[in-house]
Amino acid sequence: MLADPSISVLGPDPTHRNCILNGNAFQQDAIQSFNGWQYACFYSSLSVGGAKEPLYIHLSRRKLSEGSWETFAFEDYPQTTDDGHNTIQIGVCPGDGTIHLSYDHHCDVIRYRHSQPGIAQSPESFSWSASLFTPHLSRLPGLGEEHDQLLSYVTYPRFVQLDSDLLFTFRTGKAGLGDDHVATYGRREDGSYGYTAPGTNLKGVDNNPYIHGLDFKAGRLHATWVYRGFVHYEGWDDPLDTKHKQQRGPNSGENNHDICYAYSDDGGRVWHNGAGEPIADLAKGESVRPDSPGIMAFKIPKSSGLSNQESQAVDHDGGVHVLNRDAVDGEQKWKHYCRSPKGTWTQHALPHVKGIYGGKRGRLAVSKDDDLYLILPDPSSPTLTILKASKETNYSQYELVWQRDGFPPTEPLVDTTRLDYDNVLSVFTRASNGADLDLSVRVDVVVLDFKL
Repeated sequence: MLADPSISVLGPDPTHRNCILNGNAFQQDAIQSFNGWQYACFYSSLSVGGAKEPLYIHLSRRKLSEGSWETFAFEDYPQTTDDGHNTIQIGVCPGDGTIHLSYDHHCDVIRYRHSQPGIAQSPESFSWSASLFTPHLSRLPGLGEEHDQLLSYVTYPRFVQLDSDLLFTFRTGKAGLGDDHVATYGRREDGSYGYTAPGTNLKGVDNNPYIHGLDFKAGRLHATWVYRGFVHYEGWDDPLDTKHKQQRGPNSGENNHDICYAYSDDGGRVWHNGAGEPIADLAKGESVRPDSPGIMAFKIPKSSGLSNQESQAVDHDGGVHVLNRDAVDGEQKWKHYCRSPKGTWTQHALPHVKGIYGGKRGRLAVSKDDDLYLILPDPSSPTLTILKASKETNYSQYELVWQRDGFPPTEPLVDTTRLDYDNVLSVFTRASNGADLDLSVRVDVVVLDFKL
């Protein structure tokens, strides 16, 4: 069993909202470490006991391993939309030490800001405040107005470190009818830092790809995803249509199908299928498409309970792990789908947790010793569960290593970079003062630190 973690509070969670904004599976990096410091972002009001609305982006940092959190709010950008899609993502570019934020999107113009260079490389040299960052931006730094149309309908941004560069991905289009794009922030020919022109890595055709995650290990960028088929509805082609922006719009998770896989060895420019065959060169205007050969890992029909954007992790040997759920074998189960470094896919139903249709999604993380941890919220109680699948068992046996109440339904997030730094599992989630679902009790955004 894991020893109980140390718990630190980032700030109060806005429980008066209908939608949860702090802790969603598609927030690939709401918490991450770099150069011995940890960073986290969350929404909260400006003062405890003050006005509940609007919310503001809060950004925190602490020196590892036992430093206290420093936090400030960006008071120039009030967040007012009660929509669970409109989360915050954080990225750090190793090359110039800039910290990047993208936030508050559901089919919206890009919303972005970044810090001065060097902040993440020499954090103790800078007093932590909003003055270190640019104002709110509606363009990616380094890109001109020729990309404005593409960046006018953004959802699900995420950041991935690529050696000294920073990859930025995002969806355009609506649920069931969209594409995924990538752009890279790094040093350009003139020596300045900025983004290169985006390319379309995953192309939807009467559907859209939902990425479980993007992970860069040993020079290889791994991606897994499901497709959501599009169901036409009245007004779908109206430019003013907003039905798709509902939390459960006309094209819901019932239309999710198949688990797919591809990888890139050049930072997301050329993509290969699982057999190693090149299937898309973005520089030539190509994309991975639903009919691209060799991308299918598991053929799973619609209405099987397959989730979008659940979780992905990659171990140090290049094995790919996916968390999802389906009912292909007749019973709804949470499952671990695994691709070995040799390319063989297997799947295992998870013990110790309830079979789940819909509900909150879980998280995967790989330790420094290459053990897999599965952090799982309960669908009907404020319980957080952690399972462990060891490398010694080829990730096929699952041990219950920690379970506690007091965690309102949230999709837990993990600082994957810290695991390689000091083998501490930092879990970003929400916690209440009681072990029930009474949200009249204050709920905080917290970080749980498990020493593995």
